[in-house]
Amino acid sequence: MRFACLGSGSEGNGLVVEAGTTRLLIDCGFGVRDTVVRLGRIGIAPESVTAIIVTHEHTDHIGGVAAFAMRYGTPVWLTFGTLATVAERFADLPQVRGFDAYDVFAIDAIEVRPFPVPHDAREPVQFVCSDGEWRLGVLTDLGVSTAHVEASLSGCHALVLECNHDPEMLANGDYPYSLKLRIAGKFGHLDNDAAAALLAKLDNSKLKHLFAAHLSQHNNRPELARAALAQAVNCDPDWVGIADQHTGFAWREFV
Repeated sequence: MRFACLGSGSEGNGLVVEAGTTRLLIDCGFGVRDTVVRLGRIGIAPESVTAIIVTHEHTDHIGGVAAFAMRYGTPVWLTFGTLATVAERFADLPQVRGFDAYDVFAIDAIEVRPFPVPHDAREPVQFVCSDGEWRLGVLTDLGVSTAHVEASLSGCHALVLECNHDPEMLANGDYPYSLKLRIAGKFGHLDNDAAAALLAKLDNSKLKHLFAAHLSQHNNRPELARAALAQAVNCDPDWVGIADQHTGFAWREFV
């Protein structure tokens, strides 16, 4: 199994997980043309995407899903709550499948384990994907951690973990006060320290890859996110990768 990021942040999100000939796209917040370009950078033809699995209905995660799925006939999986919010836009898609936030399902060679998260959406989830040997945990949008989130992510071989903002940068920045409250609230986004605290509670004994994701371009810096996560797992900050908004990150394999 291997994985790569198309981009991560408020301008759009997408991550590809591959096992054999199975290729899952987690979220698609980019326009079709942009998505095709980003897939091309990692050597993926858009028609070869097996399915899109969706975390929630915010535009930076779902904005490009319907158009991509319509053009390439790609099946889409999303929670029933998310589906209820986008039913009209998704009505003409060839294959749309709903699932409960606690369901476990397989898409060809990849097992998908969703888990619910506190976020300001209808039925938001994040995912652990596995080929039976390796486990990848993806966590990009939540306001606070929960025991279930931590149990779901413990023992993963790779983690893509939200480090949205630095609290001081957010507090002193020029965002409207109401937006600052939303971002820092219990249904908003994890700051660097909260992400590190979550990470420190996990069983990281098998961890081979660690990426900071969904970084705010206005309220965070990569070196701050790296330092926070590195301290949690006692590693060199350079070992922690960054899921960049514009370039994502290239394929990472398990060895």
